[in-house]
Amino acid sequence: MTGADTLARGRESHRPSPRRRRRRRAARSGPAGVPDQRPAEVRRPDAGSAIVEFVLVSTLLLFLFLGIIQVGLVLHVRNTLAANAAEGARHGANLGVEPADGGPYAQRLIAETIPGRSDATCAGGQVDGPGGVPLVEVTCEVRVPLSLLPFGGGVTVHVTGHAVKETP
Repeated sequence: MTGADTLARGRESHRPSPRRRRRRRAARSGPAGVPDQRPAEVRRPDAGSAIVEFVLVSTLLLFLFLGIIQVGLVLHVRNTLAANAAEGARHGANLGVEPADGGPYAQRLIAETIPGRSDATCAGGQVDGPGGVPLVEVTCEVRVPLSLLPFGGGVTVHVTGHAVKETP
């Protein structure tokens, strides 16, 4: 065996396999947009479906995510509104304060604690509780827009706060 034979055998061992040559040839085929020239039995029937599936699933997940955030915002406004109505009722229940003053007090608190919610309406008054105990009741109402979801105008939230009226 001569050096030339060894060199020739070494070159042969570095030649790509027929399968690899076919892949390279397919990769070098025409510019983008040219249909695939491979036979139909080689093409996969689901080629390109991953993009469509991603768009469909991500759209559903986006609306689910926005819906969860919107519910969280509405619950935050409702809880803050309830706390302010209860605080307004406690203010109206103080000795020497009219029970009707609890409503405007709660409205001021709402305007301070919930930005952009100066449209809340609150009314206070005295009611009789169980056993004839005098109570101050403050009822508040506000419309919360559904800003994150593309449908629906908004939700109206009603809350009521109670406190026992101080008597001399």
